[in-house]
Amino acid sequence: MPQKRSNAQKECVSDDALRHFRTYKYSSVDKSPISQHVLKHYWNFCVEFLPLWLAPNMVTLLGFFCIIFNVGLLELMDPDLLGPKQAWVCYCYALGVWAYSTMDNIDGKQARRTGTSSGLGELFDHGIDSLNCTLASLLEASAMGLGSTRLGAFTAIVPCLPMFFSTWETYHTHTLYLGYFNGPTEGLLIASLIMAASGIWGAGLWTEPLAKLFGYDAFLGETSFLDLWVPIILFAFCTAHLPSCVINVAQARRAKGLSVAPLFLEWFSMFFFVGTLCAWLGSPYSHILSDNHLVLLCLTLSFVFGRMTTKIILAHLTRQPFPYWTVLLVPLGGGAVLAWLPLIGLSPVSAKVEVGYLWTYFFISVVIYFRWAFVVVNAICEYLGIQCLTIPEAKVRALERERDGELMMTEHGVKAKQ
Repeated sequence: MPQKRSNAQKECVSDDALRHFRTYKYSSVDKSPISQHVLKHYWNFCVEFLPLWLAPNMVTLLGFFCIIFNVGLLELMDPDLLGPKQAWVCYCYALGVWAYSTMDNIDGKQARRTGTSSGLGELFDHGIDSLNCTLASLLEASAMGLGSTRLGAFTAIVPCLPMFFSTWETYHTHTLYLGYFNGPTEGLLIASLIMAASGIWGAGLWTEPLAKLFGYDAFLGETSFLDLWVPIILFAFCTAHLPSCVINVAQARRAKGLSVAPLFLEWFSMFFFVGTLCAWLGSPYSHILSDNHLVLLCLTLSFVFGRMTTKIILAHLTRQPFPYWTVLLVPLGGGAVLAWLPLIGLSPVSAKVEVGYLWTYFFISVVIYFRWAFVVVNAICEYLGIQCLTIPEAKVRALERERDGELMMTEHGVKAKQ
C-alpha cells in the first residue's frame, strides 16, 4: 500500500476504516420463493455466458447502462411522461429493467466465479442500486402515463423509502435481508410486467375502471388501478417492509445488550429528504411539475439519494459511525424554501429562476457525487491492490486454464463411463 495518501482520501476513507476490507465477508438472507425456486436457476444459467475477463463491477455497470439508455429513450419518445405512443418503447423499458435486475443478481455470482469478491463489490453494487431508485421507477411512470404530476413524482421517488431502510438495517445487522416479497426481486419483476402490459394494452389500461375488467360493478364502481396505486404501495411498505427492518435491527441490538431507541435519530436525513421534497413539490408556487421538469428532478435526486445511502453502506463496510447527513441535502431544503417564499411576505420566484436553481443543483450533485465516489473507490482499490472495472490479465489466463482443465476432466470422465 502506498505510504502517502492524499488529503481527499483521508477525508473520505481513513486507514483505520480501510483495514476492515481485509476481513470482509458478505452476508445475506433471501426468503423470496421466486428467487429460491425459479430465478436462481435462471441467474445460474445466465452467468455462464459471461466471459471470465468481465469484472463483476462492470457487470453491475452494464445493467445500470440499460436503465440510463432507457431514460434517454424516455426523453426522446415520451418527454411529457404521458405514455409512449409506440408500444416498442414500453417493451424496451421492460427489457431494460429486466436486464438491470438480471445483471444485479449475477454480478455476485461472477465475482465468486472469478475469485474477485471484495467489499468494493458490495459498495459498488448497492451504490448503483441507490442511483437507480428514482430512474427505473421513472420509466414506470412513463409507461403508465402518469405525467409530470404528483402521482408521477410519487411513483418515481417512493422506491427510495425501502432502499434507505434496508440500508439502515444492513448497517446495524451486517446482513442484507430480502423478505418473502422484496423490491430487488418481485418489485422489479412487477415493474417489468407493468411496462410490458402498457405496451400491449396502452397506458390507458391503468385508468380503466376495474369493474370493466373484473365485473363487480356495484362494489368497484368507477375505481381504477391508479386510484389504488398510492394506498397499495404505502400499505405494503408500512406493513411488510418497515416493520421487518425495525425488528431485525432490534434483535441485533438486543443481542449486544444495546437500546434501539437512539437509532431512530438516524432516520433524520430520510425524513428531511422526504419532507423537503414534499414541501417543494407540494407548493402552489412551484413550477417543477407544471413545467414538466420531473425527469431533471429525478436525475438530481438520484445523486442526492445515492450519496446519502452509499455513505451508510461504506460506514457499514468500514465499521464507522453512522453518517447522519450529507451536504447534498442542503440545496433540497433550499428548493423547499424558494417554493414557499410568499409565506414570509416575499414574491414567489419565477419559473425561470426555479428551473435554473434545479439545474444548478443537478450539476453540483453530479460533481460532488463523482468526486467522492472516485476518491473512495481509488482508496479501496489501492489498499486492496485490486482494479475496480477490470480483472488482471494474468488472473484471467489462470482462470481460463483452470476452466479448460475442468472441461478436460469432465470429458475424460464421460468417455470412461462409455
